[in-house]
Amino acid sequence: QVQLVESGGGLVRPGGSLTLSCSVSGVALRQSPTNWYRQAPGKERELVAHFGYTPESTTYADTVAGRFTISNDYAKNVGYLQMNSLKSEDTAVYFCNVKVFATKWRDYWGPGTQVTVSS
Repeated sequence: QVQLVESGGGLVRPGGSLTLSCSVSGVALRQSPTNWYRQAPGKERELVAHFGYTPESTTYADTVAGRFTISNDYAKNVGYLQMNSLKSEDTAVYFCNVKVFATKWRDYWGPGTQVTVSS
């Protein structure tokens, strides 16, 4: 069974940094595209960062490009989202997502971790 658990969220001042972690079990990250999404109150869930099968295949939302970095540690089977220069508009619940192909693609999600950027 595939399970994801995010950690590392919290309260940070504008301009600060946080690193989110996504511990994955039941599937090898090197075989599964990894995504980070976020959802702010009253807004739809949005894709923040995507990590394909190679570091060269990473993509970012325009709102976080240049500030956020997605990466995977295949030895630990943990995904990361490094967030720098945080802004109040980055406040949201952040979710880790992996896509696993069996007979078709299926999405798996973690429960999310709250990030609050406030002075």
